[in-house]
Amino acid sequence: MLTAGQALHQAAAGLTAAGIETARLDARLLLAEVMAMQPQAIMMKQHLELSPDEAARFNALIGRRMDREPVSHLLGRRGFWTLDLKVTRDTLDPRPDTETLIEAVLDGLPERGRPRRILDLGTGTGCILLALLSELGFATGLGVDKSPAALEVARANAEALGLADRVCLQSGDWGQGLDQRFDIIVSNPPYIPDGEIDGLEPEVARFEPRLALAGGPDGLDCYRMIAPQLSRLMAPGGMVALEVGAGQAGDVAALVTESGLRVREIRSDLAGVERCVVAIS
Repeated sequence: MLTAGQALHQAAAGLTAAGIETARLDARLLLAEVMAMQPQAIMMKQHLELSPDEAARFNALIGRRMDREPVSHLLGRRGFWTLDLKVTRDTLDPRPDTETLIEAVLDGLPERGRPRRILDLGTGTGCILLALLSELGFATGLGVDKSPAALEVARANAEALGLADRVCLQSGDWGQGLDQRFDIIVSNPPYIPDGEIDGLEPEVARFEPRLALAGGPDGLDCYRMIAPQLSRLMAPGGMVALEVGAGQAGDVAALVTESGLRVREIRSDLAGVERCVVAIS
């Protein structure tokens, strides 16, 4: 029978041959899942033998990963901020870049200990809204999404994190039909130009929902719909934070300014890409 070390070595070689840069990490995560262990423990217990059932399950997962199915889909979860979130093919995979938006919002609050109402447009997994609620103990939030399947994922995440009593989730087209005002408005809308989607890495182009990716011919269609709604939806003294794609910050800032808000900050992610436009009323 294969030991864990042998299985890791073989799997990593196969994933590398398939062009996957994170081959050894992915193999370790998937083997840890099969063996019901923490990933770091696998490295210290490479002598353990896999049962026939574990070997079969591991080989099946590695085969799917070689076909470029994302690890998050294989595990059914993804870490984001301090949270462990359920993900499916119906949702955009939460990415570290989006944590830039969380940081911008938290840094922009004069105080965290008072009640606030948060609106998340295009909530997906609920990652942005739930991360903010986890940090702001007196806040409540509304997550809006066009996809019923995505809303079910967000609802499951809210329940698993013990935040369901502070969250309302509803189907909608951005802010249309909403008559409330919010202290914080956040969104990570689709911003990939339609013609560029098929050229993205296979994990994205083939496995993530196009509805959550396609931003129109220039990637800005969703911002053109969201920006005119912001002044109506924002409470006095409120804040909006929008994630943007590379090279889009200036255009999105202009749209936000045209809507009557004042751009306070354009924040870059860890790679130096301008990733978040922050505006105030």
